[in-house]
This record gives sequence, structure tokens and C-alpha cells, in this order.
Amino acid sequence: MIHDLNYFKAETVKETLNLLDKHKDDYKIICGGQSLLILMRQGLVAPANLIDIKKVKELSYIDFDPKKGLKIGATTSHMEIEKSKVIKKHFPILVYMEDNIASNQTRNWGTIGGNLCHGDPTGDPGPVFIALNASVKIADKKKERTMLLEDFFVDYFETALQEGELMVEVQIPVIPPKTTVVYEKFNIIKNDQGIVSVAVSVTLDKDGSSCKDARIVLGGAASKPLRIKEAEQLLIGKKLTDSLLEKTGKKASELTDPVSDIHASETYRRYLIDVLTKRMVKKAWEQVLTSLK
Repeated sequence: MIHDLNYFKAETVKETLNLLDKHKDDYKIICGGQSLLILMRQGLVAPANLIDIKKVKELSYIDFDPKKGLKIGATTSHMEIEKSKVIKKHFPILVYMEDNIASNQTRNWGTIGGNLCHGDPTGDPGPVFIALNASVKIADKKKERTMLLEDFFVDYFETALQEGELMVEVQIPVIPPKTTVVYEKFNIIKNDQGIVSVAVSVTLDKDGSSCKDARIVLGGAASKPLRIKEAEQLLIGKKLTDSLLEKTGKKASELTDPVSDIHASETYRRYLIDVLTKRMVKKAWEQVLTSLK
């Protein structure tokens, strides 16, 4: 049962930051609430003050600059991202990711900022955005700061947000030439929460013969979205071979810290990570080669 609390409905960023500063000792931000309300009903979270930013329109936007990249406001809904023509053209992996998140109802109401700030290690956007080298802009009443998204996640449902701070924007640089980003999650029911997931970015050299850069990011494999840099380094300067894929998948599986729960055992999760990593690296690599023909 949700206990008594003070409810505030902000309409501007300035009003929101003032409320956060005033009530910074005990508050939660709500922007959609599909995840937060469940925790509140279970008594796991019991804020004295609830600050609703769903109607802060100045944080709902999608802007693209061919040189600077993509900016998405924190209160932008999943469905707005999924249906965006500019995202479909320049970042099609985001459309694919969003189409596989939960139900239409959830995507219509849930927001990208709310999803990331919830800090669920099995969430879909985290691994994909990290594979895209995304950053987030964070603000409080006095200042703004920007940090890489891979540094934003700290632990289970814990982020780098400090008291009085608000995530205001997700920033994604332009995807480099000869680069493809792919993503897949393993789940029992389509659009359900993934048991594990893998996002991979592969950039080939100017001849398209070997790997120039790579990013491998896992979901559901640890207490936060996990970038496996050691597996990435195995790919740099190499050509695609079955042996290389085997080594990369094995390395990714070894460097994870999955849990056993009602959905899957630790052993099974490691197996899935091995398989999906190999599959996604191969898929990304082959998509780049196809685009060069």
C-alpha cells in the first residue's frame, strides 16, 4: 500500500529544480511511473515527496544535427522515439529497440529519462545507448554536468544522480562511417523483459577488411549494463573468423556477473551471453560489409 505523501506537479524545468532543491532530503521523481509505482505499492520505496515531471514539455524533444548528433529530452516517450522519422533514418537501432520494449501502452506513457534513471540492469535502452557512446546531461538548481552513460549506472537501481539533480537530456554522437550497431535480447515472450541482452557496435577500417573499433555491452549480466572492453580489444585490428567469434563470446561470458533467479540460472545466462555476443558481433560486422558493396 502507498502511504501518504506530498504530490507536486511541475510544469517547467526551473520549477522542477526548485522543488528538488527544497525537498532534496526525501523525494522521488515520477515521469510515467510504471516502475516506480510498483516499488511504492510493494513498500520498497516510500518517499515523503513525489515530484511529477510528466508535463514538463521543454524536456520532450528529439533534435538531430548532422555534425553534433542526436539529442533526446528526458520526458520524451518511448513511442515518440520509435515513431521518429529522423531517428529511423540516422539511428534505426533505436527504432528496433523501442519496438521490442513491453507493450504499446507502456511505450506510449513511459519516458526515456525515467527508464534510464530507474537503473534496472535488464532494461533495453541502457546497453544500446552505451553501444552508441551516449552521454546524459544532468542539472540541479545551480549547474549542469554531462557524463558518459556507461558511468551513469552504479549498481542495481542506483545511478550517479545526486540529491537535487535531474536528468534533462540524452546525447548521442553521429554514428561513424563504416559502423553498424545491433541489439538482441533473449526472452520467453516477445516484448517481455530480457533475461540477457547484447548490444554491439562494429567499425571497420577504411578498406573494410578488419575491425577498427568495437563496443560490446551486456544487459542482465551484472548489477548494471556492462561494457566488456576486454572482449572488444580481441576484435581490434582483426578480420572476422569463427575462431575470433569463439574467443570473443567466451571472454564476454567469463567477465560477467549474472545472478540465478526464477527466470534463469547463472550458468544459463553465461551460455546465452556467449551465444548472443558471437551472434551480434557477426551480424554487425556483416551488415557493415553489406553496406560497403
